[in-house]
Amino acid sequence: MSRQKIVVVGNGMVGHHFVEALANSGAAVDITVIGEEPRPAYDRVHLSDVFAGRAPEALALADRDTYKSWGVEAHFGDPVVTIERNKQEVVTGLGRRFAYDKLVLATGSYPFVPPVPGHEHKRCLTYRTIDDLGEIKARAKDSNIGVVVGGGLLGLECANALQNLGLETHVVEFAPGLMGVQLDEGGSRMLRRKIEALGVTIHTSKNTKNIGKGDNCALKMEFADDSELETDMIVFSAGIRPRDNLARDFDLAVGERGGIVVDSRLLTTDQNIYCIGESALYEGRIYGLVAPGYRMAEAVASQIAGGVASFTGADMSTKLKLLGVDVGSIGDAHGRTPGSISFVFSDEREEVYKRIVTSGDGKTLLGAVLVGDCSGYDSLLQYHLNAIELPAEPQGLIAPTAGEAPTLGVAALPATATVCSCHNVTKGDIVGAIDGGGCSLEEVKSATKASTGCGGCSAMLKNLVDDELAARGVAVDKSICEHFPYTRQELYHLARVGEIKTFAAMAGAHGKGRGCDVCKPAIASIMASLWNEHILETPHVGLQDTNDTFMANMQKDGTYSIVPRVAGGEITPQKLIVLGQVAQKYDLYTKITGGQRVDLFGARLEQLPEIWRALVDAGFETGHAYGKALRTVKSCVGSTWCRYGVQDSVGMAIFIENRYKGLRAPHKIKSAVSGCTRECAEAQSKDFGVIATENGWNLYVCGNGGMKPRHADLFATDLDDQTLVQYIDRFLMFYIRTADRLQRTSTWMDNLEGGIDYLREVVIEDSLGIAAELESQMELIVGTYQCEWKTTLDDPEKLKRFRSFVNSDEADSNVVFVKEREQIRPAKPEERLRLVSAGN
Repeated sequence: MSRQKIVVVGNGMVGHHFVEALANSGAAVDITVIGEEPRPAYDRVHLSDVFAGRAPEALALADRDTYKSWGVEAHFGDPVVTIERNKQEVVTGLGRRFAYDKLVLATGSYPFVPPVPGHEHKRCLTYRTIDDLGEIKARAKDSNIGVVVGGGLLGLECANALQNLGLETHVVEFAPGLMGVQLDEGGSRMLRRKIEALGVTIHTSKNTKNIGKGDNCALKMEFADDSELETDMIVFSAGIRPRDNLARDFDLAVGERGGIVVDSRLLTTDQNIYCIGESALYEGRIYGLVAPGYRMAEAVASQIAGGVASFTGADMSTKLKLLGVDVGSIGDAHGRTPGSISFVFSDEREEVYKRIVTSGDGKTLLGAVLVGDCSGYDSLLQYHLNAIELPAEPQGLIAPTAGEAPTLGVAALPATATVCSCHNVTKGDIVGAIDGGGCSLEEVKSATKASTGCGGCSAMLKNLVDDELAARGVAVDKSICEHFPYTRQELYHLARVGEIKTFAAMAGAHGKGRGCDVCKPAIASIMASLWNEHILETPHVGLQDTNDTFMANMQKDGTYSIVPRVAGGEITPQKLIVLGQVAQKYDLYTKITGGQRVDLFGARLEQLPEIWRALVDAGFETGHAYGKALRTVKSCVGSTWCRYGVQDSVGMAIFIENRYKGLRAPHKIKSAVSGCTRECAEAQSKDFGVIATENGWNLYVCGNGGMKPRHADLFATDLDDQTLVQYIDRFLMFYIRTADRLQRTSTWMDNLEGGIDYLREVVIEDSLGIAAELESQMELIVGTYQCEWKTTLDDPEKLKRFRSFVNSDEADSNVVFVKEREQIRPAKPEERLRLVSAGN
């Protein structure tokens, strides 16, 4: 049997997935892949991660050796320019010819640049490839302000990239809202609110009519409404267009608005030529996400291998994080289905917006929009994809005030439910992998590729694997690592009961080997929580991660940031002056943190002791910003100044922060105290928060902001000062005893059997009879507190760690630090955006 010659034009994510699928199918084929870019396929989905410090090579999906091992002939940096259909050959720009029996076009798309006069300026860039990233990064070095044209998925991702480069960032969008394809008006409005709160300025309904020379910056954007915006660079990310030039040039049918026309087999109007990915137009639609492109690739690979798979469309639901904001869109997000009805939950204080669209009888989920909280995305997606009947009160899926939100457990999913949309892995596939001998999460991932794409399904996958293993009577291994066959909670109790105070003693009694980057920091944290010895003492120093080792947060340029403690946010003028003097002397960038402290950036390793000596002499203490410990206790001004305040929130915040400073835990802990129910300190988004009432204090627990926000639960009401502190003591120490490694209080609560009611029983009612023990342990921690930096400054041996050379105090002259961001903003907003419309 003769071998088919398969030529693939394009080596993006979809083209690569096709090559991999066909190469592993066992079909008698010779595959040649031709890519326009000079490198093999890479992950475009996580392109912006490069600006957050990820190496470009880490995005690679394959290398040349990968293709050799598959028997694939690969050519890069030489695009196909001609298709000679009568000869069944393609010709590259360098004149090389490749014959084919079947040709697969995976040419993808290109960024759309509006034909605005001035768009060809060298400071006008695009955002699509790794080479584009290099140009943006290079141009950002001499820029202070950057503008992204386009408020869709790619535009907001690009805005995140500019922010990571330290630029003042603006987004200009022609439409009246952001992400108009995925979000309804309410979701778009909430997304804008959250993104603007992060420092990105949004300009909607802006039609750029000209790009010219700026007065204060390199460029000036002139809009149709006669307003202007000055900037140093512009990145166009205003959508994509299918790369269909080969089809147009060589007489393949294309759509009126672009795209290579294909049928359900992904065949073009030439029966020897397929098209997949963002260049394919199926039934009048371009599918611009990775998952549908993968389904196309798999269908064509199946056909070439002798199968009959076809493509009949794909779900376009998506979940992502834009500038740290969770956004989810499912199905008919706009409610355009005739007869559909909607349920909407909007909380502007917490900045959360949720909408579900259902059939008229409320039984079928047609679509959803989630902004600010995507915790329910996985369940909602399964309801939608598998037509699972909704609960009798579907609003309970999104509205916390409607009672306990119903959840869709993994056991309720049908075997056909798609768990990983990137690789089209169903629950049945995962169960099959377990039936085939997969006894761990990693083995299932290896067998099915689930959660190896965007990673959005990782939580559901873990729950499903654990549930299936437990159903088979297989004990789920929760060991912290290969060196200790125990959970963190078990290790904590072993150390406490056995009075074990070093890693070596713990490994000798209950483990094996020398430890790893998982168990060493975890046990270091346990030792600190139990015995509170200095982290740089000889038995402990080797266990710490980089930040704890140098008691400062390492930044991406190799310098460190310094965050002194400012208890409750209260600071004297004298201390402010010292901070300014230190920052000026050492040329540090200063920034107010969200926890009411001052962050000093740009300190070199050998400067840390000098800086801290000046700060300690002025009365400052370490703020533990580098550790998994209590960070801050935020406060409003309370009854001291505010006309609404009913209690002294500042005084209580200072007391709480001073009591728990230095407390090490499984993860960082944040707190806040508000002087009234207006909640200006945002106490309900903290690990524990306190809100004043006329009769005392209300205590909230297990909230957090950040990547996965959770509203804190009301724990107890109208507490006096003594009872409040007693409950906090017990709560924190119970969390430290029982939480998993790197588990925030919010996740701990979600996994705590019995939830908030059980926690009240333990802390308030002392159901386990350990309340006095918890309080005693806290008193030990409070009583043995030491400022880690003050202790270090008094110990010459500890100071030796802060040297470039082991035998010299001199700095390494070969290490040069280049400042990328100046302290002072170059221009005021009104100097950049001037309204010059008539009448102004």
